[in-house]
Amino acid sequence: QVQLVESGGDLVQAGGSLRLSCAASGSISGSNTMGWYRQPPGKQRELVATITNGVSTNYADSVKGRFTISRDNRKNTVSLQMNSLRPEDTAVYYCNTEQWYGFIKKIYWGQGTQVTVSS
Repeated sequence: QVQLVESGGDLVQAGGSLRLSCAASGSISGSNTMGWYRQPPGKQRELVATITNGVSTNYADSVKGRFTISRDNRKNTVSLQMNSLRPEDTAVYYCNTEQWYGFIKKIYWGQGTQVTVSS
């Protein structure tokens, strides 16, 4: 099992910045991807950004150039720096990890943290 604990969600004005953090603990494998997803009000959960432990990154088009994902493999943490926030970024943000144990992949989620961007 892997436990994920997020922090950093808040209310911010449009154009502002926030930094989300997620700490992973438990049975962390040597091969994994960590990432952030979000679920806007009344909508489905969607990808925001992911980063492998080889630090390859992937971003949703809607956040490219504004958000930056990073990780610290020694501390098993992943962060999401969000700049130039827009009201449409309002959502519950979830930390996610895909852990590979040999050929077995397991997916874990955090409890979510609320980000609200006011116009």
